[in-house]
Amino acid sequence: METILRVSDLGVKFNLRGQVLTAVRGASLDLYKGESLAIVGESGSGKSVLIKTFMGMLDKNGWISQGSIEYDGKDLAAFQTEKEWLAIRGREIAMVMQDPMTSLNPLKTIGAQIGEAVRLHQGLSGEALRGAVLDMLTDVGIQNPQRRARQYPHEFSGGMRQRVVIAIAIACRPKILICDEPTTALDVTIQAQILDLIRALKAKYSLTTLYITHDLGVVANVADRIAVMYAGDIVELGTTEEVFYAPAHPYTWALLSSLPQLGVKGRKLYAIQGTPPSLLSRIKGDAFAPRNPYALKIDFEYRPPFFAITPTHKARTWLLDPRAPKLAPPEIIRKLRSAYGGENHAK
Repeated sequence: METILRVSDLGVKFNLRGQVLTAVRGASLDLYKGESLAIVGESGSGKSVLIKTFMGMLDKNGWISQGSIEYDGKDLAAFQTEKEWLAIRGREIAMVMQDPMTSLNPLKTIGAQIGEAVRLHQGLSGEALRGAVLDMLTDVGIQNPQRRARQYPHEFSGGMRQRVVIAIAIACRPKILICDEPTTALDVTIQAQILDLIRALKAKYSLTTLYITHDLGVVANVADRIAVMYAGDIVELGTTEEVFYAPAHPYTWALLSSLPQLGVKGRKLYAIQGTPPSLLSRIKGDAFAPRNPYALKIDFEYRPPFFAITPTHKARTWLLDPRAPKLAPPEIIRKLRSAYGGENHAK
């Protein structure tokens, strides 16, 4: 598959009250043209920080400390000016923010806010601009677009506001659409509608989509591949089937074990013990080792390399080293395989 964006050994640091916080630690990732990739992990794992580097949206106290982000023959990690980013942000890579309530200007009509993106990135004006705005509202499933374009955000429900935010992103005609927790503030029924909408727009506009989420239910429905992130590093990467049915990293085992639908009536739901490491301190070895009941001595000393499991599946864990003891995944992971027909993926 054609690689549209390549992240290599990326590091991101922040200056925080005189201390240096390392939010991303040598992360590497390829994004393929036309695919849907989901980055999953606990809150604070570095997911949003990672994708903000693709658009030059780091906070002022943050900087890229190492690595590269290759896109269209350019290294985005080397960009220094806002002028450079304006050629990428929106026009090439657009983002749907996680909170539609705060993503829209309450003082401007919906039509004016979509029109601003159309004018900036498509260069339209007058009747052509108004027609494009109405077309975008229709594309995202908003009925009576002529009337709705004249209304303000407070006159829209949460789901409709999210549709408008998606319309603004698509109006830029990007090649890559980043969806940062696109269904967080929505109820289950509306979540399904928004995910279906993004899938339809992906097909219509030939988009490459990148989802940031902690909801594994969302991942199962939308992603072709999954990248699992922990403490600023990508620890497992594979197709959705491989990560769900044949996970290899103990952190992925723990995430999947936490799925509520795998719970047993009368028993406590599984919870990952301990807390993530402080990113203000230097992390030695495998960052997940202190919370990992399967940790080996080497996990506390050396950061594991990526081990290839299949041509499309790899994980950063010493358990895959040929010298490591052979451990079966937890019982709950084996149940997941059998319950959802994943036995063949585990072989």
